[in-house]
Amino acid sequence: MSAHHEPHEAYGAHDAHASALDSSLGAVLRLVAAGEATTRSEIARVTGLARSTVSQRVDALRGGRLVVEGRPVRSTGGRPPIALSLDPRAGAVLAADLGATHCRLAVADLSGIVLGEQAKALDIAQGPDVVLSWLRIQFAEMLAATGRPAAEVRAVGIGVPGPVEFSTGTVVRPPIMPGWDAACIPGHFAEHYDAPVLVDNDVNIMALGEASARDTARELLLFIKIGTGIGCGIISRGTVHRGADGAAGDIGHIGIRDADHVPCRCGNVGCIEAVASGSALVRELAEAGLDARTSQDVVSLALKGNPIAARSVRVAAARIGEVVAALVNFHNPSTIVVGGALAPLRDDLLAGIRAVVYRRATPLATRALTIEASRLGERAGVVGAIQLAHQHVFSPPGLHQLLSRRPVAGRNSQGRS
Repeated sequence: MSAHHEPHEAYGAHDAHASALDSSLGAVLRLVAAGEATTRSEIARVTGLARSTVSQRVDALRGGRLVVEGRPVRSTGGRPPIALSLDPRAGAVLAADLGATHCRLAVADLSGIVLGEQAKALDIAQGPDVVLSWLRIQFAEMLAATGRPAAEVRAVGIGVPGPVEFSTGTVVRPPIMPGWDAACIPGHFAEHYDAPVLVDNDVNIMALGEASARDTARELLLFIKIGTGIGCGIISRGTVHRGADGAAGDIGHIGIRDADHVPCRCGNVGCIEAVASGSALVRELAEAGLDARTSQDVVSLALKGNPIAARSVRVAAARIGEVVAALVNFHNPSTIVVGGALAPLRDDLLAGIRAVVYRRATPLATRALTIEASRLGERAGVVGAIQLAHQHVFSPPGLHQLLSRRPVAGRNSQGRS
């Protein structure tokens, strides 16, 4: 088997008729998978295809064990239409949200139903060989527990706490991942899954997860993660905006006023991350004589009403708010979601950020702006990793791969349709 990393790869060479057939099959399958059209009549209305063509495509997908029929749905007259859904055995995706000291893993089917999920302790500093070998074992055990063979894996989505060259899945000079620089993660899965392995920064997949948890995919969503570091994921119309080289959203190293004397782990001074992140607050509280070793300790002290911790959080919130206000003026987002280890401090952290943003950003940019806490909490990353895998599976090249794996009836037919 061989692992692929081809989120932007074009279709392989095949004749024009097969291309057109794959395209219409893919369109029908995508609508059914998303729940946007689940009867033949709905599919015909959305796609503009003739009902006879829709029936041929549905029959082909049923023959290929990609779509199944369910119960009749309510009808206003005539024969009740039959509801369509993805076949539970059409395939599965694997997802991993890797952090500095913990991770969350999942197996999901192609309709998005989570078949298995677990949280584990993890030391990312052990390096790629140790961590990814361990991850392969965990994936194998989870697949076995859910009754899914490795051959049914259609994509793998992985988030890591560092910069990633998305096109290759290569980690690039990560500040908190010693030994990972230039590690090409998909290659570690090459002999285990005949499926694409998609790797992204953990903040990007958290943003993708949060976007999927909302009823509507609003025009522009920013996810601000405040934990050991500070980062931002940008979702535009349901798609992650990564920038030219995958570095978009690295707001933790934006310089701020009155912090030129504070060194940052990136090598510069005065970064917002150096004075307002969880690690910065841990250092500040420890220097004040408090028992603070992790971001969770900061949260605990602040929630218990410790005045030193509470003040530090309020100051950090104001500083972060200045950076977020600049983002609002630049991006004009419709939604800002605040997550990460410090997110439970809503009264001080979220309220402080919100107050500065509404004071410093322009009235037009904040007129319809929503600033809220994460809905998914610790699950945001793994949900986003599932979404990342699904986005590939149901993209044109992903659908072509999926259809090519199955003996879909009619794909080689030369008759008119």
